Parts: sequence; C-alpha cells; structure tokens
Amino acid sequence: MRIPPLPALRAFLAACRAGSYSAAGEELGLTHGAISRQIQALEAWLGQRLFERSGQRMVATPHALAFAQEVGVALERIDAAARRYGKGSATSLLRVSAPATFAMRWLHPRLPMFHARHPGIQVQVVTATTQQLALSGSFDLAIRVGVYSQAHFTAVAFLDEWHTIIAAPALLARSPLESPDDLHAHLLLDTETRPGLWQQWFNAAGLRDTRELRYQRYDHFYVTHAALLDGLGVGIGPLPTLGKDVEAGRLTLPFPEIVTASQRYLSLTPVGLPKTVAHRHFEAWLVEEGALAGDD
Repeated sequence: MRIPPLPALRAFLAACRAGSYSAAGEELGLTHGAISRQIQALEAWLGQRLFERSGQRMVATPHALAFAQEVGVALERIDAAARRYGKGSATSLLRVSAPATFAMRWLHPRLPMFHARHPGIQVQVVTATTQQLALSGSFDLAIRVGVYSQAHFTAVAFLDEWHTIIAAPALLARSPLESPDDLHAHLLLDTETRPGLWQQWFNAAGLRDTRELRYQRYDHFYVTHAALLDGLGVGIGPLPTLGKDVEAGRLTLPFPEIVTASQRYLSLTPVGLPKTVAHRHFEAWLVEEGALAGDD
C-alpha cells in the first residue's frame, strides 16, 4: 500500500481549506515556508502539480481540489475509527444511520431514555432520505426496513411497522370518517417516496370505488407529516413510528383495525466490524424499545 506522508497531506488539506499557504500555516502552527515544503514533497510524491500561482497567492488546481475531497473523507474515517477504538471515552461514540422520518418520529424522542441509562455513550445520528438509503458512507450501525445481504451485514430485527389512515383530530371533528366510503369527502395526502400505500390500504379495507378520490402529493413523508398535523387532509402513516403523535393527541386513527401488511426494521452492522460495548448496548436497547412499542 502506497500512502503519501501524513504531514504533507495535512498541510495540503489545510491549504485547500484555508485558500492560501499563510492561512494554512496559521491553522497548523507552521510557517509559510514549512507549508510550501510539505506541498512540494506531496507534489513530488504524486508527480503532479497541485497548486498554481495566481498573483501573490498559490491556488489549488481543480485536480487538487478533487483529490482533497477524497483524502479528507478518508482521513475523517481514520480519525473516527481511532476515537472509536482507542482507550478511554473514544469507544463511547456510536454512529447510527437511520431513515429521516424514523429518526425524527421514533428514535429521537426515545434517545433521552437511552442516554439516561448509558450516560457515557454518545450516539451520533445521521439521517437518510428515501433517495439516500443505499448503505454507503461511514457508520457503525444502520437502521433500515427490509432484507439485506447477509454477506455484507449482520442483522438484528427490532420493530415491526405497518400503515393505516391518520389525521388531525380537528379535521375529523369537522368532517368525520365513519366508514372508508367517507374518504370521498376528504383530500388524501400522498408521498412520492412511499408509492402504493393508499392502494394497499384500499385493498385491506375492501374499498373498490376509488375513482373520484382527490389527492395531494408531497415529495417526502416528513412534509406530508407536517401537512397532516396542520389538518390539510387525511394520510397513510406508519405505526408505531408515529405512536408518540397519537399518544399526544396530535394525530388520531379513524380505522385502527384496517392496516397494511407489516414490514420489519433491522439493525444492520457491516460484516467484519467489531461491535463495541456502546454498539451492543444500543442494539439491545433497540430490541427492548421495539418490543415495548409493539405492545402498545
């Protein structure tokens, strides 16, 4: 493995970030000449010019900026791994990737309970929209729905989710839903990233005449969720993911017995990644909270 000298990489990244050798020197506590020598050494190692003179300043080339972007990500991952697997509090950091709505409506409201039980563990949650759910990037544990390759991830199931009709209580007070046929009097809120859910619910409800129903479509479910809270229409929502909204009376379930087929949330760990104590505590807590949510 051929890796450029780390001091030269640090000087190079600082110069790209700061925009000049002098500013990079101030950031790293080095002289202008020291930064220049480190970058010259990196250019010699690569056999490629990285900076060009523009007036009194040395400016990074497009080639250098592309290189800096990739190297920066790699060094961030090295830094995170060193903090995670080093001694002391470094092992308390756990990076969790989760779908945006799930993180906002299910995970975040429950995290204070986890921190109360494990005050020394830092959970760093990075959210992903539906278009970003590919398992890429840097994380220790990913939360996803469905089945994933056992060759790449070990999976622990912790929560079953289904969908049913949800609405703001004030909306139903003005225009009640006594039966599925009453949906013709309402605006149905739909989400581009969750296609087919209304039809699945219609099938479960045995509703055949859907031709005259009116729809309003949004691009992401968290936008649909905001519209539901504002009473703009009736929607299809996930449970128990939105359980806190129902408990608080922000949303209500007119037909709680009519639901779509369930899907399962998994805690996914990349194969070959050792589970730290923090990782195991968090995974066990997910299973515990999932069981409690399923009993509600």
